[in-house]
Amino acid sequence: MSALPQKSFVEMTEEEYLAFERASQFKHEFRNGEVIAMVGASERHTLIAGSTHYSLYGQLRDRPCKVYLETMRVKIRAVKVNTYPDISVICGEPQFADREFDTLINPTLIIEVLSPSTETYDRGRKFSYYRALGSLQEYVLISQDSPHIERYIRQNHDGWLLTEAQGLEASIELTSIDCTLKLAEVYEQIDFSDTEP
Repeated sequence: MSALPQKSFVEMTEEEYLAFERASQFKHEFRNGEVIAMVGASERHTLIAGSTHYSLYGQLRDRPCKVYLETMRVKIRAVKVNTYPDISVICGEPQFADREFDTLINPTLIIEVLSPSTETYDRGRKFSYYRALGSLQEYVLISQDSPHIERYIRQNHDGWLLTEAQGLEASIELTSIDCTLKLAEVYEQIDFSDTEP
């Protein structure tokens, strides 16, 4: 899901935002009082996110882990942000912000499929928000334009180590959840022949 800062509403408290969001048919991100409308995703974005979810679900189905799509909101308390990652995974007991069970607070891994409109945000400020989640061990960015995945894994002293996989024959290990993403599966339905270089 893409968040574009074009449509902002008046400032809201987080409680007002949650009441508004739960009644809305559209999704909005909350950033420390500012509410930002989220726009729909492209076909490629949807197909890549779906294939990735399917791959992870298949690998995790007999383990105490859950894979959530972009409909699961994630709250980052330290920076007062509520957002919708494309995919989030929790291994262990999920923790929620309240009894509505619609706002996860302890994801182990977060995946974003990069869009032209949000790539800078996903790599920059949004990643800085995610790093404030003590539970988060891995952050994964998946390109739409070419078979390319970037994986950041938390190190000691809150450093993050980058590993990349490129090409349909490549794969990347997600050690925090003991899974492997094969790029041929992630991009199974994507035709790159119509992509501009």
